[in-house]
Formats: sequence, structure tokens, C-alpha cells
Amino acid sequence: MSNVVQDESAAPSGVIASTISVAPSFNRRIDAIRVVIVNNLLHEAEDLSDVAREDPAFDERAWIKQERYISGLALPNIEKNVKNLAIRPEILTLHLSQVTPEVVADFDADAIVLSGTLRDFDFYRPDMIGRFADFVTKTEVPVLGICGGHQLVGQSFGARIITLDKLLPSERRNNRLVEYQYRYVKILKEDPIFDRIDDSSESLRSNRHSRTDILRVWQNHGLMVDELPAGFEQLASGYLCPIQMMVKRTDRQLIYTVQFHIEKSFEDWDRPKSFWDHHVESRDGRVIFENFLIEALKHREALES
Repeated sequence: MSNVVQDESAAPSGVIASTISVAPSFNRRIDAIRVVIVNNLLHEAEDLSDVAREDPAFDERAWIKQERYISGLALPNIEKNVKNLAIRPEILTLHLSQVTPEVVADFDADAIVLSGTLRDFDFYRPDMIGRFADFVTKTEVPVLGICGGHQLVGQSFGARIITLDKLLPSERRNNRLVEYQYRYVKILKEDPIFDRIDDSSESLRSNRHSRTDILRVWQNHGLMVDELPAGFEQLASGYLCPIQMMVKRTDRQLIYTVQFHIEKSFEDWDRPKSFWDHHVESRDGRVIFENFLIEALKHREALES
């Protein structure tokens, strides 16, 4: 039986927990879903590579403290998206080092969402990166990579990760070029991930730009994938970072990745606005996030049919 519903009235009564804050006038289309959220940030001193320890700025205690602080903001934000988009979500949060086929299978995951990152990947223990690459290139559970997760997927499938000015991350320097603002990116081809992007209803068009081939999204990154990995299609392009979205869709695999932060669009929903807040000027991120979850459930149904 499908876990995709048209609106909340189609769900059994009493299943929405009072602790879940649902966006006003936002009808959830997903009933039940089981999602693994992967924390890609460094979490323990053991996660650090020898390259990291040889860096002149290395400070084990300060680095791990900072990474844990950021993960404490990023992971609840991703979780909030899943809870806002599904009526009966179940979530398992794992660190990158804990992801194995057995753990994901035991949870019976419908989808995997990869968080962003902070450090260059050569600061990560190589065997940890290698084990995840082996997992993600073989898994049949649908994957969504966000920002650093997008880059990690690209690297796992053979692409290089470079800076926005096209240097290797190992060429360390201060004041690296970064994108840290709302940006427009252009849709390059039709895909189910863009379903309802051009919806004209008032509930979806709040602060919506008029062009339906343009997304307004939050960018926060200084690295990018240098080329499209084999087996992937490019879905969207940007100014400083050409490969903004990509997908690998086969009979057995479904992997979407986005360079920008689609989870951002729920973050400030209930927060009082001030001049300095990052206003939610686009609902495109949450539409894409919801569409991924729907496509993930369809993929599982197809595998089981």
C-alpha cells in the first residue's frame, strides 16, 4: 500500500504528534516513511586524518567542539523537514562512521539523507570515507545528499572536489571564495524532483519568483564537484558552482544530490523576523525535499513489486 497521501484528511486520526510543528496551509502528502539521517560532520577525535593533524591550524579540541556545535544545528533542521513533510515519520540518525548496509537494513529505511560538512574531506580518516563510498555506490535505498553530502556522493562516484576558484582543497589558504547567501539556480531538465515547482496556488507562491525554470535557494559552501560523475545526469546549474543538482536513476538505485541547502526553507518558519534573519524567501527547498521523499517511496514500491 502506498505511503503517499493527498492531504492530511486521508490519514488516520490521532497520528500527528502535538510536538510536530506543521507549516500553516501546508498539506502533507506523505503518510509513513522511515528515514536515516547521516551526520557527515566530524564527531570524534578518531575521525580526523593524519593530514588534519599536520595542518598548522590544527586544534583537536576546538575543531571537534565546533563540528559538534554545527551538527547540533544542522541535524535537527533536517529532522524538522522530515517531520513537517510526513504524517508518521520514523528517523534514525547515524554518524558517517556508523553507516553500514546492515544498520540501514535493520532500520528498514525508505530513504537516506546526508547532511552537509565543514572540513575538507582529506581531513577525514580515509578508511571512513572509503567505507561510505563502498556503501553509497551499492545501496538500493534512495539517497539525498545536501551540500557536503552532494560532494561526498560525487567523490564516491569518481569526481574530484575542488574550491569555487577551481583549486584543490589541499592548496590551503585564507579567505577562500565561498557562497553564503540566497542564490538563483537554473533548472536544466525535467525531473519528478521538480513536481509542483510551478504551482500557482497562493499557499505555494508566497514570495515566489515568476520564472518556473529558476529556483531560489540558500547557498553555504566553498567547495564543489568538478565534473558530473559517470551515471549521473545534471539537473540544475549555478553561477559560481555549475553542478548544483544531479541524479542517478536506475532500476536499482535512486540518488539525488543538491549543492544548496533545501532544508533551509523550514528553518525560520516560526521565528520572528528581523533585518538580520535569513528570511524564507523561497519555498523551493521544501518542495524539492518533499518530492525526494515521495520518489523514494515510489522507488521502494518498484523494487518490491
